[in-house]
Amino acid sequence: MSLADTLRARGFVYQFSSETLEEITDPSAGKRRTFYLGVDPTADSIHAGNLAVYMMLRHIKAAGHSVILLIGGGTGMIGDPKPDVERPLTPPEEVAARAAKISAQVSRLIGSDVPVVNNYDWLSKLDLIGFLRDIGKHFTVNSLMKKDAIAKRLESEEGITYTEFAYPLLQGYDFWHLFKTHGCDVQVSGSDQWGNIMAGVELIRRKENVSAYALTIPLITDASGKKFGKSEGNAVWLDPEKTSVYGFYQFWLNQDDASVEQYLKIFTDISLDEIASIMVAHQENPGARTAQRELARAATAVVHGTEESARAERVSEYLFGSGWQGAVDADMQQMIATAAPTHTPAVGESLADVLVASGLASSKREAREFLSSGAVTLNGEKVDETRVLQDVDFAASIALLKRGKRNVCVLLKV
Repeated sequence: MSLADTLRARGFVYQFSSETLEEITDPSAGKRRTFYLGVDPTADSIHAGNLAVYMMLRHIKAAGHSVILLIGGGTGMIGDPKPDVERPLTPPEEVAARAAKISAQVSRLIGSDVPVVNNYDWLSKLDLIGFLRDIGKHFTVNSLMKKDAIAKRLESEEGITYTEFAYPLLQGYDFWHLFKTHGCDVQVSGSDQWGNIMAGVELIRRKENVSAYALTIPLITDASGKKFGKSEGNAVWLDPEKTSVYGFYQFWLNQDDASVEQYLKIFTDISLDEIASIMVAHQENPGARTAQRELARAATAVVHGTEESARAERVSEYLFGSGWQGAVDADMQQMIATAAPTHTPAVGESLADVLVASGLASSKREAREFLSSGAVTLNGEKVDETRVLQDVDFAASIALLKRGKRNVCVLLKV
């Protein structure tokens, strides 16, 4: 399968500036292109919404093309124009710290051999007069005013400052600079960056009289049509300090049936043939959530590694499955303790009291009702109101108290 066919089949293609996608992805005579992605460090971590473009770069790199990541240490100090409000100016030292963290994440996602460049290195050295003469003359105010974000801001009461108005010139300059220094001829990004990417395509054409290309992916949404972006308040971060590995795993495990096939194609390296088989098995028994389990396992492995993915899967099984009967190592204990509410009871304490103290029951009377009806399990075994905690219950260093299937509390031994 050609790279173009792969990208189409997986849902990565939205817009491209050539007559055919193959002209960019599968050029004749075995030519290899150099693709770049520009990222302004508006946060100190990649999130699930913009993970998709990095997954596309994995396929591009695997096909033999070169890939460059550009960190917007310079443009990040200005900010891409938003349609509704101007971005706050971020202190340079914070931009630099964010850039360092994102660079480390990208190395894990795409490979340590991918060059990471920072546009602060050249934008900070620009001569204003020279920039206006050599770059500014290739842009018309008319074309800039037609860009969606700028047009909407011009119609608002707040308007737009020249700082943000000039942003497309800087991004266009970045593309031209990478073309000159690295032979870079394709920029990729989300569809919301189409106008800014085309600024670079046009600048290279006018200054160098050669073709460069733009390729964008669609914005990824959930089943309700809400995008994953951090501005939407539902960000799931790749940084485990912001979203735990277990939380990341659960995010994919809890995806809707309507979206799971799309996400398998975009956010995992599972082959298309295998995805088709997974979906057949899923449709035969939707209750088993086979597709969601494969998605969670594979997406977490891409970001955090297979070992952490397996640990998150075991913790999920321990908390909400039939229970984990194997050894619980220190790392797993820590993940369990952060994934669920915890309580430290005393050996010999009645389970009715533990249910109340842990928040699984609102009163002792309610606790007894739960116990007598068989709704409570301890380490996977049903218990009644006569039961008290024993040392043997903590054979795995922790114990799992559950009311029903979804209400859990991890008991820690004193």
